[in-house]
Amino acid sequence: MTKPLTKPRTESRVEAGAQPLVEVEGLTVDFGGVRAVDGLSFTLEAGGALGVVGESGSGKSASAYALLGLHRGTGARVSGTVRVAGTDVGAADDRELRALRGAKAAMVFQDPLSSLDPYYAVGDQIAEVYRVHNSASRRAARARAVEVLDRVGIPDAARRADSRPHEFSGGMRQRALIAMALACEPRLLIADEPTTALDVTVQAQILDLLHTLRHETGMGLLLVTHDVGVAAESVDEVLVMRAGREVERGPVAEVLGAPREPYTRELLAAVPRVDAVRVAPVPRPRATADAAPLLEAVDLRREFGRGRGRITAVDGVSLTVHAGETLGIVGESGSGKTTLGRMLVRLLDPCEGRLRYAGTEIGSLSDKALLPYRRDLQMVFQDPVSSLNPRRSVGESVADPLRAAGERDETRIRARVGELLERVGLDPDRYERYPHEFSGGQRQRVGIARALAAEPKLIVCDEPVSALDVTTQAQVVALLAELQRELGIGLVFIAHDLAVVRQVSDRVAVMRQGRIVEQGPADEVYGNPRDPYTRQLLAAVPALDPLLAAARRTTRKELAAA
Repeated sequence: MTKPLTKPRTESRVEAGAQPLVEVEGLTVDFGGVRAVDGLSFTLEAGGALGVVGESGSGKSASAYALLGLHRGTGARVSGTVRVAGTDVGAADDRELRALRGAKAAMVFQDPLSSLDPYYAVGDQIAEVYRVHNSASRRAARARAVEVLDRVGIPDAARRADSRPHEFSGGMRQRALIAMALACEPRLLIADEPTTALDVTVQAQILDLLHTLRHETGMGLLLVTHDVGVAAESVDEVLVMRAGREVERGPVAEVLGAPREPYTRELLAAVPRVDAVRVAPVPRPRATADAAPLLEAVDLRREFGRGRGRITAVDGVSLTVHAGETLGIVGESGSGKTTLGRMLVRLLDPCEGRLRYAGTEIGSLSDKALLPYRRDLQMVFQDPVSSLNPRRSVGESVADPLRAAGERDETRIRARVGELLERVGLDPDRYERYPHEFSGGQRQRVGIARALAAEPKLIVCDEPVSALDVTTQAQVVALLAELQRELGIGLVFIAHDLAVVRQVSDRVAVMRQGRIVEQGPADEVYGNPRDPYTRQLLAAVPALDPLLAAARRTTRKELAAA
């Protein structure tokens, strides 16, 4: 049982005449010729929680960084007035900024791996932050590090304080970052996309933690997120941004329940929901039960490592995929989803089991014998940045499967690549552009175009929209549905986001610890889940209704205490 970090504050949230915790007036941030934030103004009272939502590029993170003076020294031009916990950030010198950061206001970044030093124990890093702002001995700082790690739910905190970041899971690393931010009891916590790429159960745990900490310590919370459901779970007020400007602001129930502005309504309409049925662009024929499956896996198994360090990633999985249908695969991080997906297209070899494509056993074929099937089985990866060569143009990357198939006529190659780029909604004239010149959603479209170049019969999509904002996510999902309708391809859609999977899938398989615990038609799995784990996953999905979100939070708390 963990203890509160501080004694709960009982004073009223806002005293008469009290200065707001955050005051932003006319904030403008320019990067070269690009205006990221354009005349933004808002306040956050002590103990309050404000969610800043919008699409990628709307200026959310640039605004949050300005609260701690993080643009200083980067070449960005910042104007306007920013006051945080009584400090004028623009006028503060380096010493005053150091006093603000960590002690009065702290930030939790999106990617904990880039925020934690890989060479030092997590506890040592937290202790160092504490010593910077307090005249504390090493022993006292170490004790404080263990205390905050315990408070954020790290099991066996005294022992795990000696672990390095790579020894923590993604959710534990995010908890460690929150612990580091809380070490000096800041009055303001700024959380920049703190749950992006986390599975729904871990995301729910992090949001519940932030909610509990805010009410126990009385700290203010500024939550930056592209996920409107996350905002509904966590904040009192919402500020919607677009192109660096405020679109709409108000109490979370009003903004999400009855938005005034068309853009806010568009944003909400793009949010996938677990209670929605799949909508294809036009009706299309579904696979029949007696039709032979396009792909069939029987008792697939995959292990990594040897001896006592051996890990079973996929343990006896059986499934089928028919032409023209989408099989969704959901589960938490570490459930074996990605390993299974790579085996289905033979990027990984099964240790045991059978894999049939179009009636042919391909699970045990050699690389040479697999060559005739490589074009038919393609994969779209989660991170288009790492799967596209930064030194080659996107056109050349899309052309790779054509050249691998023996095409040598450059005129035909460029024409075909142009068709593919146009097919996925990109300008064919951008053939010579490089990956860094495209947005995240555009890079994912490039990845889809490259997969289509081989004219596949089946595509495995591994978390293809996990890092995209809801409107871009909706565009990519609609594109996949349209391509499937026109080309009749089979899709395996792997994701930790149950709402997205519901939107795209005909059938769903739920994975846990390498096994499928439940599978069936999407409407049945979502409408009447049989397995307790499936019900647990569905209960963790963020709700757009703040009242429903509060009820779910209470239910999760009761289940955890049981």
